Amino acid sequence: MAKANPSHIDWLDTTVYDSAGDKIGDISDIYFDDITGQPEWLTVSTGWFGTRKQLVPIAGSTQIDDGLRLSYTTDHIKDAPSIDTDQEHLDAAEERRLYDHYGFNYDATDHEAAYGGRERADDGYGYTDTRDAHALVDQASVTRSEEQLEIDKVAREAGRVRLHKYVVTEDVEVTVPVKRQVARIVRTAPTGAAVIGDDTVEEIVLAEEQIVVDKNVVAKETVSIETDTVVDDKVVAETLRKERVEVAGDITTT
Repeated sequence: MAKANPSHIDWLDTTVYDSAGDKIGDISDIYFDDITGQPEWLTVSTGWFGTRKQLVPIAGSTQIDDGLRLSYTTDHIKDAPSIDTDQEHLDAAEERRLYDHYGFNYDATDHEAAYGGRERADDGYGYTDTRDAHALVDQASVTRSEEQLEIDKVAREAGRVRLHKYVVTEDVEVTVPVKRQVARIVRTAPTGAAVIGDDTVEEIVLAEEQIVVDKNVVAKETVSIETDTVVDDKVVAETLRKERVEVAGDITTT
């Protein structure tokens, strides 16, 4: 955006009011669009925060006796993107922020679509297109595109590990010492008187240990499965297409 030819010079130093009729400030500069050459924005010295200047659109304005009246509130204008109004030209990013703030369509291809056909105080005004000769020459262009590799990763099943507990049998032989009593004959010299009498029978009971076998369950160990993550490098190979632009014909290099 560059400063407009003074075809709207009568507006300079006139007062701008908001939608409620409250004074905002005085017009100090006019900016025109680089594409159409038409005046589109005003710089208003507001006095807010010192000597601040604010960019406001011509779209949505009406002419009144002592200046212009905008269809925006003071708060809406105060909240507009902060842009250095001392520069002679606004870049595309600054313009887009202003368009978005005031509800305009920066990407529209014609004036009506861009500004929504809003009323303008300069309806019927004449103006001189001051764009330089380079901006007015016919241009032809193509957009060169190329494919770029986009790599993503998704998780998929790579295998399974399971625990299966089952029962096997094992033959076990254990040698166990077993005690038992045996009888033996012991002969000693008599210590009492000799007596002959009836038959006499003496008896003792022999004892022995018997093996009693039982089985009980004992927990021996816990077996678990855990996972570890390892990183492998894999090579991805693809063929990408790129466009090239060849210029043929009578070309003047500038």
